[in-house]
Amino acid sequence: MHNPNFSSGPCGKRPGWSFDSLKDAPLGRSHRSALGRQKLKKAIYESKKILRVPEDYLLGIFPGSDTGAFEAAMWTLLGPRPVTVLVWESFSAGWANDIRKELKLNPTVLEAPYGKIPDLNKVDWGSDVVFVVNGTTSGVKIPDWNWIPHEREGLSLCDATSAVFAMDIDWSRVDVLTYSWQKCLGGEAAHGVLILSPKAIERMESYDSPWPMPKIFRMKKGGSVNRSIFEGDTINTPSMLCVEDYLDAIKWAGDIGLEGLIDRSKSNLNVIEEWVEKTGWIDFLAESGEIRSSTSVCLVITSAKFKSFSEEDRTGFVKSIAGRMSKDNIAHDVNSYRDAPAGFRFWCGPTIEPSDIKTAIEALEILYYEETSQL
Repeated sequence: MHNPNFSSGPCGKRPGWSFDSLKDAPLGRSHRSALGRQKLKKAIYESKKILRVPEDYLLGIFPGSDTGAFEAAMWTLLGPRPVTVLVWESFSAGWANDIRKELKLNPTVLEAPYGKIPDLNKVDWGSDVVFVVNGTTSGVKIPDWNWIPHEREGLSLCDATSAVFAMDIDWSRVDVLTYSWQKCLGGEAAHGVLILSPKAIERMESYDSPWPMPKIFRMKKGGSVNRSIFEGDTINTPSMLCVEDYLDAIKWAGDIGLEGLIDRSKSNLNVIEEWVEKTGWIDFLAESGEIRSSTSVCLVITSAKFKSFSEEDRTGFVKSIAGRMSKDNIAHDVNSYRDAPAGFRFWCGPTIEPSDIKTAIEALEILYYEETSQL
């Protein structure tokens, strides 16, 4: 049966998912009960195990999805050093804006347009460095982790929400990493995960930020990291229904293994790569293969006729095709992000099947020619 769900968040559920997967959710029970804490601790333990997070790193569940987890990290850790922000899509631009306007830290911003990436060799590691591992709205990822030195003065703060469980993570180069389980594992929204290295923990315990700290960001108790947060004692009330759904996704992921999850995403990308190679009117937004995302795959129309359209007409043309694909139950939510160049975006993470990608792009090609013939 064809799965038409290609949204880049919340993303498609794992193959074979059904509501029966949630039958053991402790609904109506406190998350602080023995059962509730057991479920939360299991989610933490299994996440660290599958992702191979080092034993001395902390992993905790936070409110507000990836945004909440990343904001908590920035508000808690940034300040004692200069800050550099790498920007090549909308969410990293948001982090730069918050650091500049809310925390008033006057960051250095290294920026590149959609489809490109800043010169990573220009990063000053005397500063704390904020970046996305994979640009969900641009389809551009970091090429590798080697540009982050093992010996660095500043912290590396990585928003990895559309990379974790689908791309390799070099933990030796990571101090802070966040993700939402609504992405690569297709979990339900509203919960984020924050991972801290020993170096980040040391920063937190030696530094008190000068600004007022919202309760949902407070991770210290008595001058030290409140480690109970990272053992399942969440700051606010989590949805135990969403936690149960994540536990189901984690079990599926564990059965496949990290390499298997990564391979599934790459296989989905390969389907699109083969199609783009033989199709003259479409290309990737990412300018090169080494920075091309395997999860949030962004495409642009390259035909001369399309390029001659006004920006408004280009947007309308793409929306018309995406709308028809959704109406025909072939592919939902494949329009490009609102701030990105007009085009298509297919989520190709591990929960997606190559056969579904193939069905969707075959339909896209037919509709493209139909819409073009009417112009």
